[in-house]
Amino acid sequence: MPQRSRVTRATDVRQRARGALRNGQCGTPAAAAHPQTDARYRRHVNDTPPPELFTWEFATDPYPAYAWLREQNPVHRTTLPSGVEAWLVTRYAEARQALADSRLSKNPAHHAEDAQGKSRTGIPGERSANLMTHLLNIDPPDHTRLRRLVSKAFTPRTIAAFGPRVQELADRLIDDFAEKGEADLIHEFAFPLPIYAICDLLGVPEEDQKDFRDWAGMMIRHGGGPRGGVARSVKKIRAYLAELIHRKRENPGDDLISGLIRASDHGEHLTENEAAAMCFVILFAGFETTINLIGNSAHAFFRNPPQRAVFQSAVQRGDNRLLDTAIEELLRFDGPVELATWRYATEPLEIGGKLIREGDPVLVVLAAADRDPDRFAEPDTLDLSRRDNQHLGYGHGIHYCLGAPLARLEGRTALETLFRRLPDLQLAVDPSDLRWRGGLIMRGLRTLPVEFTPR
Repeated sequence: MPQRSRVTRATDVRQRARGALRNGQCGTPAAAAHPQTDARYRRHVNDTPPPELFTWEFATDPYPAYAWLREQNPVHRTTLPSGVEAWLVTRYAEARQALADSRLSKNPAHHAEDAQGKSRTGIPGERSANLMTHLLNIDPPDHTRLRRLVSKAFTPRTIAAFGPRVQELADRLIDDFAEKGEADLIHEFAFPLPIYAICDLLGVPEEDQKDFRDWAGMMIRHGGGPRGGVARSVKKIRAYLAELIHRKRENPGDDLISGLIRASDHGEHLTENEAAAMCFVILFAGFETTINLIGNSAHAFFRNPPQRAVFQSAVQRGDNRLLDTAIEELLRFDGPVELATWRYATEPLEIGGKLIREGDPVLVVLAAADRDPDRFAEPDTLDLSRRDNQHLGYGHGIHYCLGAPLARLEGRTALETLFRRLPDLQLAVDPSDLRWRGGLIMRGLRTLPVEFTPR
């Protein structure tokens, strides 16, 4: 069993004292039910010094710092590495409230900063590439209109029909390295799978998919470094999407871009910029989340052998109920999205007793909220059988991730196939040698070297 931190052990003590939670009534506030146990837990957290945020050490394991913030300063104003000042919301109750609060706009125009300040938020390069009009940056009624258009590509029937293609991709990628007995799971499996899937979804011709993969790879490699490399890739993607949209107008197919063009032709008023921005955000939001879901989940299994054994047993039995809860628990435990994307106060408001000024940026820390002991029993423990698991891994409210069903399909298919075909898969390096990408929104590994019996 992996070593457990002082905060984790204290959380376990707190949770074991919750008789109601043992009976499945997850979410009962500990302070009301067991004030003495709650006080012991809080003393353990209070004994630790204030955390330093956004360092490389923090990126490796942010959860102790988030535990401190939840207890000491759950709505915390901080200066981000970019120099932007923003509020971090870390408790589950306040996070869920903020995600659904219409006074927190997604439109960067509400940011109380000059143009230079605004350029330090959002996706690098999207402003200069004229890709701002997508679902992550707009509010109703435009958000409602665009979401309705693109949601046609993410119906349960459409996602289910995409399953065989995802399975084919997973098997093909494993075939490419199965005989070697070693691989980098990020670069040889977790990264190419969603890229090729999204290319199929958008209708990117096979001969262009290598370029698409290279541009997406640049966005990943530079996630924690200079923004210039990402911005250049974004401009290349923007130019390609403009050309592809033009080609699809002349020769439409059975793909998302053709569907958006047909909707525009039938009076939905989708501009070319909107179509390009929508395709771009599907790429940006879709591929890195799935990469991280696969990589973080495999890493969690390597650190939690008993739960890995539970998962592999469920795969062998075809236990769909357990596999469904497993994916949700992996999303909660170490999900792919650490912070929800930017929000801006359109008027003064209060969150968790703190006054948020008009124009202030607000970042909801999903990773912290999903380990809140006031909502989840033993939150620092991976429990694949967890039932009451209303995590915030894909958001909440009208901005709930539209591509979540596809990401779940890709993540589950990838993990099932990986641990079924390579049952003795093991980490090939010491866990302390792993490095995490230092981005703000996403949380994922740079590499994940593994070894196994050659197949």
